[in-house]
Amino acid sequence: MSLSLIGIIFVQIYFIDNTLTNEKRQFTLNVKRSLSNVSKLVEDREFKLFSDKYQEMLNSGKSPDTTNIRGILLYSYDDVSNETTIYQNGILEESFKVPSLFFDIGGLDSLNISRITNQKEMKVFKKNTFENAINIAPEKTISEYRRMDELDKKMFEISYRDLFNNYPIYKRISTADVKTFLSRQFNENGIEIDFEFAIYDKDLATKVQSSNFDLDPATTYGVPMFLNNNNESNFNLYVNFPERQKFLWSSILTMTALSIIFTLIIILAYTNAIYQIIKQRQISQIKTDFINNMTHEFKTPIATINLALDAMKNPKMINDKEKTARYLQMIKDENKRMHAQVENVLRISKLERNELNISKDRVKLHDLIEDAISHVELIVEDRKGYVKCDLKAEKSSVLANETHFTNVLVNILDNAIKYSDDAPKIDVTTENVGNNIILKIADHGNGMSKQVQKRVFEKFYREHTGNVHNVKGHGLGLAYVKRMVDDHQGHVSVESEKGKGSTFIIKLPLIS
Repeated sequence: MSLSLIGIIFVQIYFIDNTLTNEKRQFTLNVKRSLSNVSKLVEDREFKLFSDKYQEMLNSGKSPDTTNIRGILLYSYDDVSNETTIYQNGILEESFKVPSLFFDIGGLDSLNISRITNQKEMKVFKKNTFENAINIAPEKTISEYRRMDELDKKMFEISYRDLFNNYPIYKRISTADVKTFLSRQFNENGIEIDFEFAIYDKDLATKVQSSNFDLDPATTYGVPMFLNNNNESNFNLYVNFPERQKFLWSSILTMTALSIIFTLIIILAYTNAIYQIIKQRQISQIKTDFINNMTHEFKTPIATINLALDAMKNPKMINDKEKTARYLQMIKDENKRMHAQVENVLRISKLERNELNISKDRVKLHDLIEDAISHVELIVEDRKGYVKCDLKAEKSSVLANETHFTNVLVNILDNAIKYSDDAPKIDVTTENVGNNIILKIADHGNGMSKQVQKRVFEKFYREHTGNVHNVKGHGLGLAYVKRMVDDHQGHVSVESEKGKGSTFIIKLPLIS
């Protein structure tokens, strides 16, 4: 299960990483396509604007400043048909000197432009047989006039590129126009985020750039602009995206979020399953220990009762009233002890099911403390120990069940006695803190480790050494204490150090 879960997590990570890589690749492709389109659009716009103005000048009927004609004139006579053919093919070059049409080039106020056209003409004359003279009016005229549009356009484009190749970029295109072109292209390609741009001339920034552009080779995209006739350029259009990573992640955010959520659900379910398995194993071990402890607790009184009964069956003991009374008392005490054990188990079970009816009355906590101490005082004295009281609290009235809360105090005192290898030394103190009374029961016994302190109030839990419990009990006393204090809207905790003793602290709300 663990290997499968780890495998699923790594597959998800790989899938997300692969998707993000594809998004980056697609983003780069879209950006470069947009930049190429912008570069072409800017060049086409400039050339179109320039050529349109040039054509407008030509169409205005302006007379050329100079004209040069080169041509071939051919004459031929056919005596069969009695026709004379005149063929003319000429190249007409017209030069215009006009003001600058589009740019203020180098401070000049005029521009020389030449237009070359081709004219072909063929005339056929019929010879007059009667007068033996040529008819002045041609019988047939074939004339063709062409401007060589494609060639003219290509030659014009080459000349245009050579002329403006080194012209300042800010006079060819404005920052606002570049931004408009970029915005339109990016939107068409689905890149709807903020961007910064700039046009560089031989790695030097020009005036055509946005205010926050920063040239970073790792995140900046670029294409050449205004190519010359060798498909080379000194100008490069660069663009970068400050929120590029955020945009890329947003495109896979939903898928990533769902993947993470479902993976977390699997992890939580798996963790809970493991926790339940471990918990059930612990509970099984604790219950086994509890059964062993309870068996041990019952085994001794049962054996004692059997021995007492066997002794009483002896005919010699029938008339010995003193020994008979002693054995009967012993049987009664052991029976009472087993009854107390069973009652403790049943009491905890009822608390778990909230079936234990606990009525509370106004009582003085100091009175309950003195009553609880009286229950263990003889045992403490028998072991040469002591219980000292320092009841400093001026107010001790609380809302509590006298019987149950006395049992709580007896259980804590009983633990202090059990877990003291030497003579038990117990200090009981009280004090008022705000609207609460704080009760502390401190002993100088064996103490507890940090691990034991965390679990000491769990049902059935008991500290032990190896597989041998060195103190009798069934692990229900402090669980009962915890449940009962909580039922009284109080709080119980323990502070302890191994080998130096333990201090149980109970905090209860006062009533006026």
